[in-house]
Amino acid sequence: MKPEPRSTHFNAAGEVHMVDVTSKETTVREAVASALIRLSADAAESIRRGDAKKGDVLAVARLAGIAGAKWTSHLIPLCHAIPIEAVSIDFDWVTDSEPGEVAGAARQSLRCIATARTTGKTGIEMEAMTAATTAALTVYDMLKSVDRSMEIDQVRLESKSGGKSGVFQRTPDSGEATAGDSAN
Repeated sequence: MKPEPRSTHFNAAGEVHMVDVTSKETTVREAVASALIRLSADAAESIRRGDAKKGDVLAVARLAGIAGAKWTSHLIPLCHAIPIEAVSIDFDWVTDSEPGEVAGAARQSLRCIATARTTGKTGIEMEAMTAATTAALTVYDMLKSVDRSMEIDQVRLESKSGGKSGVFQRTPDSGEATAGDSAN
């Protein structure tokens, strides 16, 4: 029987601590994370037309996502402050975001995708997740006057590479959203 995994954020006495990474090998690390925002057709059209009252929604969300990655260690208590060597934020319109939903229905979905890279001793997954979430929150903020019923969900790690644990790649689930046209 395989032993149950132990959280690395607790010491032998069961006290919370920041993991010591001084003896870990420095490697190139990359993580891709995403968050999905479901919005009304009116809000989606406002993005597509570029006429939101607060300005260019995707440009501001992209900047916010990058800033979110840079602030991750200030927001997540046990996350190491690491050098972030690259962050990119992309947006894809998603079709059939709900199993059984009719394509072109009244609600639309936009996936915020963050890619972060570093050369370091610990992973960059939390920075990518924070970037994707911050971008989605910014889309909400910029369009809340049009649609207060927007929903943000499916915040997830899509892939990661580097480090002792190696490569992780999310595999598509049956009924999962499929990428559509790029919103970039």
